[in-house]
Amino acid sequence: MSKTNLFSLDNLSLNELEDDAEFIPLLTPEDEEAIANEDLPEELPILPLRNTVLFPGVVIPITAGRDKSIKLINDANNSSKVIGVVAQKNDNEEDPDIKDLHQVGVVARILRVLKMPDGNTTVIIQGKKRFRLGEEVTKKPYLRCKINSFSDVPYKSADPELAAIIDSIKSLSLRIIKENPNLPTEASFAIKNIESSHFLVNFVSSNMNLEVKDKQQLLEIVDIKERALETLKFMNLEYQKLELRNNIQSKVQNDMNQQQREYFLHQQMKTIQEELGGNSHEGEIEEMRQKAKTKKWKPEIGEHFNKEIAKLQRMNPQVAEFTIQRNYLELFLDLPWEKFSKDKFDLKRAQKVLDRDHYGLEDVKRRIIEYLAVLKLRNDMKSPIICLYGPPGVGKTSLGKSVADALGREYIRISLGGLRDEAEIRGHRKTYIGAMPGRIIQSLKKAGTSNPVFVLDEIDKLSNSHQGDPSSALLEVLDPEQNNEFHDNFLELGYDLSKVMFIATSNNLNTIQPALRDRMEIINVSGYTIEEKIEIAKRHLLPKQIKEHGLKKTDMQLGKREIEKIIESYTRESGVRGLEKQIAKVVRFVAKHIAMEEEYEVKITNDKIIDILGKPKVKLNEYENNEVAGVVTGLAWTSVGGDILFIESAISKGKGNLSITGNLGKVMKESATIALEYIKSNADEFGVNHDIFDKYNVHIHVPEGATPKDGPSAGITMLTSLASLFTQRKVKKGIAMTGEITLRGKVLPVGGIKEKILAAKRARIKEIILCEDNRKDIEEIKADYLKGLTFHYVSEMREVLELALTKQKVKNAKSF
Repeated sequence: MSKTNLFSLDNLSLNELEDDAEFIPLLTPEDEEAIANEDLPEELPILPLRNTVLFPGVVIPITAGRDKSIKLINDANNSSKVIGVVAQKNDNEEDPDIKDLHQVGVVARILRVLKMPDGNTTVIIQGKKRFRLGEEVTKKPYLRCKINSFSDVPYKSADPELAAIIDSIKSLSLRIIKENPNLPTEASFAIKNIESSHFLVNFVSSNMNLEVKDKQQLLEIVDIKERALETLKFMNLEYQKLELRNNIQSKVQNDMNQQQREYFLHQQMKTIQEELGGNSHEGEIEEMRQKAKTKKWKPEIGEHFNKEIAKLQRMNPQVAEFTIQRNYLELFLDLPWEKFSKDKFDLKRAQKVLDRDHYGLEDVKRRIIEYLAVLKLRNDMKSPIICLYGPPGVGKTSLGKSVADALGREYIRISLGGLRDEAEIRGHRKTYIGAMPGRIIQSLKKAGTSNPVFVLDEIDKLSNSHQGDPSSALLEVLDPEQNNEFHDNFLELGYDLSKVMFIATSNNLNTIQPALRDRMEIINVSGYTIEEKIEIAKRHLLPKQIKEHGLKKTDMQLGKREIEKIIESYTRESGVRGLEKQIAKVVRFVAKHIAMEEEYEVKITNDKIIDILGKPKVKLNEYENNEVAGVVTGLAWTSVGGDILFIESAISKGKGNLSITGNLGKVMKESATIALEYIKSNADEFGVNHDIFDKYNVHIHVPEGATPKDGPSAGITMLTSLASLFTQRKVKKGIAMTGEITLRGKVLPVGGIKEKILAAKRARIKEIILCEDNRKDIEEIKADYLKGLTFHYVSEMREVLELALTKQKVKNAKSF
């Protein structure tokens, strides 16, 4: 429901009455009866209304400005004071005709006419009875028409349904008046005192905020019950809107009160901080601006910083985004934009540093020196991206620190093992609470320069999940053509990584994404020989442990033979990590005796080593004799380096079945099947009786059944084992072999050659059979590693058998 308004006939606007002009009418039952008994005149001057509808019994004020309307009001006021009031169909029509008016209107009586200072005329009228427009009588000086009666349908005064509707209208009217602050409280008094059902419906309909067409629709309903019900529907809709508006205003008010409270408290905190001598938020921002002036960054970076700090200055310090924005700007200032450490181009010194810290690793050292040499000649060269690939404990990770020392650069290392969230590399977007940059940007901030040596440890152990694939995020980091504009989600700007020297480490290349592997320069860091391990122990491990345990060099002596004893009997690895642990046990034994002031032998002997470390835990596989047919020595690659393995074959009466045991993988089982089928197809050539394949079962076993084994490199070993078994010929003494076989008799190359050769040397093997295509791998190995070994290169499986099998039969040879 709305406040009683003055309705302009000229400008369609609703003009609020002043308090002293406000009009709240009350119609008594006697007045209503008198109005009902009045006769309608035959014709009336018609006053067109726009923007409102007059209802019977209701008193409303109207402002008239059109000349025709003013003359009509003046003439009627000077005569009968009775006029016809009809709503216009189109509010924009300035001079409406009868066709522009609705058909149903209300006879009105002029109660008062007021002249306004602006020249308009205000008239207060009261509706009497409804009528229907008839014929037009005249248009000048204003519209006059004949009118016809338009009465309500008779109704029963004791109708309970109508009474319930009227009660609902009264009750809802009172609630609307209470909820609407624009309605005077006196309106509730008027509602309570209206006794007539007709007048109550008309009074409420007149004061509701409805469009003209809706009010006209209510006016034209002749059934009082139907009109009351329709009015109640409109009231319910208006009440719902009013409730929703009040709820929204209440929430807005609460939010404003909370913001005002926070602002007041913030101002108090600011004053307290200033009194205590602390920095206010404005002081922090000014400090950031001063720090930014010292930065030598590119213009676009400085422009971005100024934009972001202006955004921070506009923020309320109490909101969560303020902290994120401040952290962002602090990171921005802490990053080493265009700041590079000066490289040391003394190549001889660099070589000494690398040799001092690491024994061996010649390929890696040579690559670093080459990079330094080119960088010395051309200072803007992009840094190489190296991947050191090899078994655990060979010094891949520690090599990065030595490279940084040799170059005079800062050293950073991050471990990628188990990393499964892309945001760890690229960072989180600033929109999230707790957002932070990726580990690449964080590490550069920690380093303080933009050209450190950056070690990406365990790159092969990256994983992925629903949170993204970090190995794919590293593609941009490790691509020299892209990493000059590395995009971190938190930083939101490209950062130049082209001067960073990335060194990745890996134990297994197979688990690295192919696209990522293609971006790196792979350098194989193979295992150490026993001689190399002895030297590493003497030069690095033993002095390190003596120092860490608080001893002096003169407190103990550990000779090369004793170190060799530890290596062979207590470690089984390609690297030296386990060796260092065993040496640490020996050093702790000495430290305990010194601390307890007990006597001990300064020189540690082999017997003493057994007392300290216990009985030997590792028994190296050594070559066994060739007295048994079907037993052949093969070479294998493992995650801890090379090893030798024995292929054993046995034959028993049966139906020609093949059994394979020893915890073998699918590929290795296939190699055994290929070897057997090849011998079957060439039985005559090898002197094998065909009846063996139908009357005897063949069993192939690879010892140490608890250890899983797989791969194609045991193919020629299985072939030799079966050929020796079927022919009962001896295998050549002191020989081992490795190579893949095909069904047509070809020998294919395999990998892990260096590790396998080291294993052969440890097992005191003298001769090794390899594929011809592996010759290039042997030529790349240092001559020291090959000393005492003879290599035979083959392309056909026939050549393998010619080299591996002797003409001599084994003792107690079986006959088939």
